[in-house]
Amino acid sequence: MSTLEIVRLNLLSPMVLSFALGAIAHWVRSDLKFPDQIYAAMSIYLLFAIGLKGGAALSEASFATVAGAMVAGIGLGIAIPLWSFAILRKLGKFGVEDAAAIAAHYGSVSAVTFIAATAYMQSLGTPAEGFMPAVLAAMEVPAIVVALLLAKVAGSGDSDWRAALPEVLAGKSIVLLAGGLAVGFLAGTSGYQAVAPFFAAPFQGVLCLFLLDMGMVAARRLADFKRVGPFLLGFAVIMPVVHGALGVWLGASVGLSVGGATVLGVLAASASYIAAPAAVRIALPDASPGYYLTASLAITFPFNLVVGLPVYLAFAQYLVAGAR
Repeated sequence: MSTLEIVRLNLLSPMVLSFALGAIAHWVRSDLKFPDQIYAAMSIYLLFAIGLKGGAALSEASFATVAGAMVAGIGLGIAIPLWSFAILRKLGKFGVEDAAAIAAHYGSVSAVTFIAATAYMQSLGTPAEGFMPAVLAAMEVPAIVVALLLAKVAGSGDSDWRAALPEVLAGKSIVLLAGGLAVGFLAGTSGYQAVAPFFAAPFQGVLCLFLLDMGMVAARRLADFKRVGPFLLGFAVIMPVVHGALGVWLGASVGLSVGGATVLGVLAASASYIAAPAAVRIALPDASPGYYLTASLAITFPFNLVVGLPVYLAFAQYLVAGAR
């Protein structure tokens, strides 16, 4: 399949079209709105579903393959906030708290982008390894901890990463992903099959509804663009491509398939807007949401969804095919 065909399929996928519809609904001032309870229910369903499926797959995966992907993922989670913080401070001239907050978001991962990527690879017939949700869960926290430590070391007032860590670990994204992994791992494939009619079959439909809501949220955040500035716009587009290429290369190096290497690249390229904001609000209260939420949610998220996925896939195909 050519790159142009992959781009076409991605742009016309129900996921991307649902996201675009949400943005259009906001721009035409529609009264469409998801109740907070529905949004929370969809979030819980999606996060637990990917954890559960990943745990079941992890129960049958070889330790060597899983270990390589986990080491690669955690390494990315530690390294990305380090150089992101340095770039934002030295080149972008951001303050310590704003630089640390943005670095935390870009070092951590987006579960929604991950879900979209796995569904995308499945639709192309090149699915990622089933244990990739375990890599997602492992990458969620290290970047946040590293970024908060950077803020502490750089002298940002009384910020204390130890105060934020318990809330990060107890946040719903970590509990649902890690808990789902544990349940799926202990239940095994046979146990997962018993609940698959609820957690597998409706998954794509719930994802489309969730992305419809995310399109409305992202469109609202675009109003903050004037506070972001050209530098952060460039950062929110260029750094995901750099991180995505690095993630794909590491994935291919540890023996992942085309689908697995692509998804690892997507994880590296994505930016968190669930776990990271929760930690930043506690430890870095003076950091501006107009910076870190606009960049991660309104710019990087749709960029990865529309442009990034086919780019990372093409690179993964090149690397994995070249290694054989």
